[in-house]
Amino acid sequence: MPYVHIRITDEGVTTEQKAELVARSTQMLVDVLGKNPSTTVVVIEEVPLENWGIGGELVSVRRERVSGMLPASPGSTVSTELPENSS
Repeated sequence: MPYVHIRITDEGVTTEQKAELVARSTQMLVDVLGKNPSTTVVVIEEVPLENWGIGGELVSVRRERVSGMLPASPGSTVSTELPENSS
């Protein structure tokens, strides 16, 4: 029985978007691994934004800094540049 655990921040993901995540995750396991969709479990866990961190800082702080509202913290090596789109 495949089990997929998706963790996202709690920033207004709609029921329709969650349903699509469940459907596509299930279909991916069918297509790639030949799994039975009726036994595939998908759990979506919404994490409060203030409980999510990247690169040693809270995402909320990072977003403020990247948008130019806060200076970089001392010793921070987090890049504020966005990667180029490779498509």
